[in-house]
Amino acid sequence: MAKRLPPLNPLRAFEATARLGSLTKAASELNVTHGAISHQIKALEQSLGVKLFERVGQRVKLTPHGAELLPAVSTAFDGIAAATQRLTRPASSGALSVSCVPALLLLWMTPRLGSFTAQYPDIQLTLIPSNDPRDIRAPHIDVCVHYGNGGWADCWMRKWSGLELFPVVSPTLINNRPIRGVRDLADHVFLHGDDGREWHTWLAAADALDLERGRRHHLGDARMATEAAVHGHGVALGDSVTASALLARGMLIAPFSLSVPAVDEFYIVCRNEMRTAPIVQVFIDWLFAEKAGDDGRADAPVAGRLVTRRKRPALKVMGGKSAS
Repeated sequence: MAKRLPPLNPLRAFEATARLGSLTKAASELNVTHGAISHQIKALEQSLGVKLFERVGQRVKLTPHGAELLPAVSTAFDGIAAATQRLTRPASSGALSVSCVPALLLLWMTPRLGSFTAQYPDIQLTLIPSNDPRDIRAPHIDVCVHYGNGGWADCWMRKWSGLELFPVVSPTLINNRPIRGVRDLADHVFLHGDDGREWHTWLAAADALDLERGRRHHLGDARMATEAAVHGHGVALGDSVTASALLARGMLIAPFSLSVPAVDEFYIVCRNEMRTAPIVQVFIDWLFAEKAGDDGRADAPVAGRLVTRRKRPALKVMGGKSAS
């Protein structure tokens, strides 16, 4: 059975009068006469069988019944206005705000901005380096590309990419202080982009949890750890998404042929209502198209490229120089 709803025009008259506290102001906002507003409110009161307003001097005041109805009506009108704005927002022009994992933003997305600009020259991006889950519900952010376990509630999300983790080091550092086996890592500074969990996972796969680790730096996130490795400050854990370009350009080397799957993954996340915005869909489609292009080039020869394998008895070393 269809739900019984009051007529739209009386609800608009009620909401405007309640918000402005005046029949005259409501009439001006809705571009109708004072008498029309009064008539619409009376019609709504008769339809509901309750009184919604009482007069207080020159103004009107909500009755308890009116106060109970107002929040639902206001929320409904706000929702309709927001949905209308999203639907009429152009798909290929305007402003789009994106929150993205710092490492992914710097090392993967920023180098590809030319591709996006070429396809959508009239979209202005605001890119925010962040992996803060609060961004998902922030009204000034349209879409997020975040790293996590997909446990965000009451939002739209889609897995964008998994990733593999493996040690990376600069060519200069490995030439000056060779890494011939996993035990040689003890002579290097460990660079952490997290609390140490990811290095623990890789060392466990390499049967090296007993490795004596001396110096270590905790750099806050994967972007900073990777940058520190590029500058020769130690050995970091790179990943198969953000480190690929640095490996290809010879700025980093992956000395071992062992990788481990990361515990978390990359997701595209946004508020449920933003999923229908055409400009958001354009950006999401572009992200997946770019990732598909990367996957299509996965078998191309890459300098210092990691051969992805799972845990095995012996750990093969690719040598102290780039496998170019």
